[in-house]
Amino acid sequence: MGSRVLSLRVDGELLERLGQHAAKRGMSVQDYVVRTLIREDFDERLSNSVDATERLHGWGSVPRPS
Repeated sequence: MGSRVLSLRVDGELLERLGQHAAKRGMSVQDYVVRTLIREDFDERLSNSVDATERLHGWGSVPRPS
């Protein structure tokens, strides 16, 4: 998969907080933001898959563990 450029304008305060979070993990801000977006995308796809499985099997609303 090739990479592309995404340019964002963020508030200085937010950028500072992102930098702090990234530094705690020994990451660059860019890597931290990309990793966060990937995790969010995975969580959303997983949730959609679980919902589809519940509908397929007619389980309705099954409580999910926290």
